[in-house]
Amino acid sequence: MQAVVLAGGVGSRLRPWTDTVPKPLLPMLDRTLLEQVVWGMPTGVVDEIVVAGGYRVQQITDHFAAQEHGIDVIIVEESEPLGTGGALANCKDVISGRFACFNGDVITSLRMEDLLDLHNLNGGVGTLALWEVEDPTRFGIVGLDDDKRVTAFKEKPTPEEVFSNLINAGSYLLEEEVFDVMPTGRHSLERDVFPLLAERGQLNGVPFQGYFIDAGTPTSWSDGVEACIEHGRFTGGHVVDGSWCVEPGGPIGVRHHASMFGRNVNAKGATVERSTLLDDVSVGQGTRLNDVLAGQGAVIGEGCILRDVVLGPGAVVEDGERLTGERRAAV
Repeated sequence: MQAVVLAGGVGSRLRPWTDTVPKPLLPMLDRTLLEQVVWGMPTGVVDEIVVAGGYRVQQITDHFAAQEHGIDVIIVEESEPLGTGGALANCKDVISGRFACFNGDVITSLRMEDLLDLHNLNGGVGTLALWEVEDPTRFGIVGLDDDKRVTAFKEKPTPEEVFSNLINAGSYLLEEEVFDVMPTGRHSLERDVFPLLAERGQLNGVPFQGYFIDAGTPTSWSDGVEACIEHGRFTGGHVVDGSWCVEPGGPIGVRHHASMFGRNVNAKGATVERSTLLDDVSVGQGTRLNDVLAGQGAVIGEGCILRDVVLGPGAVVEDGERLTGERRAAV
């Protein structure tokens, strides 16, 4: 079957990384984020990935065109923002039959086989992956009956409107008949399509456990890296003391945990926690990094403390700087 990835956003929360690289192509271990999103599909089931994108789509096209092996990738460009429903509807001409659909930055432990099993049992137009949270007011909440049919769907309810702690986890199995209930133009799956299907009894839901990560911020990106390391979501590279490294042995003389290191990283005498340092990054002695994303060739001085920081390629942090929540591009 086909897998559709909704990746139309510019990834503003990960700027300046995404100023030059579209979010689907950001490297997460030895895969792109796009490939990590569809990782949970059963082996041999997906024969084509359709990317609904509106930002730097030519880069995405060129990247996958250059791959000698792997799954075919089709890019369907949005000329203007269409919302999640409009973006999917824009792919109608290249989709046929049953297909999987994913939000473009979700890293989860979902077994798509579980959605397939329930969908085959219950029928209907769609089956959603569901995740339980304490506070569902920032999400789309889902009511289920005993047969796991969706009885109600409400996007971002007020506290008074909450009827469930199960939320939409951004992974779906859909039949092409979903296009028959979509309005034209810009619209939302969560506000315009799923509530209607629930009302008609044509939607199912599968709660799952494990991990569910929206890898769209530095902290949640680091959550995604940590989960991919812990659960072996890579085929190359080396795990060294709980971090993933391109090079065997990893960087020398670094205290690190749950981090990702590219080639030729020099961070001797630094402490690196839950951070991603791409190729040729340099970190000075005595510096502490936590939830830091450093682009290729970034330079971080000695005695710095950085938390929740994104550094673009070639960005420079001077000795002794203390940064929290900063986004810095090269001068």
